[in-house]
Amino acid sequence: MTEPAAVHTTAGHVLSVTLNRPETLNALTPGDRDEIVRLLSEASASPEVRAVVLTGTGRGFCAGADLRGTTATTGERVPGDVARTLRTGAQRLIAAVLDCEKPVIAAVNGTAAGLGAHLAFACDLVLAAESARFIEVFVRRGLVPDGGGAYLLPRLVGPQRAKELMFFGDALTASDAERMGLVNRVVPDGDLDKTARAWAERLATGPTRALALTKQLVNASLDADRATAFAAEAAAQEINMTTADAQEGVRSFVERRSAVYKGH
Repeated sequence: MTEPAAVHTTAGHVLSVTLNRPETLNALTPGDRDEIVRLLSEASASPEVRAVVLTGTGRGFCAGADLRGTTATTGERVPGDVARTLRTGAQRLIAAVLDCEKPVIAAVNGTAAGLGAHLAFACDLVLAAESARFIEVFVRRGLVPDGGGAYLLPRLVGPQRAKELMFFGDALTASDAERMGLVNRVVPDGDLDKTARAWAERLATGPTRALALTKQLVNASLDADRATAFAAEAAAQEINMTTADAQEGVRSFVERRSAVYKGH
């Protein structure tokens, strides 16, 4: 059995998860997906983690799903297998990123293709090295986009842009991805790790529960009408005002000093 290849460390309240199968451009096996889902779930519940960075080693961020030896290539499947595999695999992975209660930063160090691109786009903030490339590779293989792509992309760039990317499958440069709004910032390759670390450390010193509620509000607003979004906002603020960090934030403002947030 292939061992999960996601290396992870926690320092300064930042969980760093590094995909570490450079020989495959960090293509994801089922074990890799399960490991990332587990780490994100544990990060949500851990007071020791207040921000997450997801990156890769080598020339690739993530080349998508590793299809070698799967029923997708052997043809040995029964009706329902493909849908079931997507629900428990790629879709579960993307949902884990979207639902993580801590901010997740993608530090895209190289090629992000297929599910790998969607893994990056699901993150709250996306940093890209100048050499990074994003590819909606599915059409090149005669496949329908999966891993939440048809959900994520129209919400990020609109339906026409999403169709252009998915219909043609052309490689998108980091600078073009930034121009389209898929990437927050492009940095020189040598500055990627340093910039991701700086952003994560800044988030890790912020009001953790307020950030979690903000993430939840923004994500939910894309599928909600105004009345529902306003009600959710009011409820979130009501909940947040019971936290120690919110009380510290207000107190520090009154006392004219910098706030010191503890994450709860």
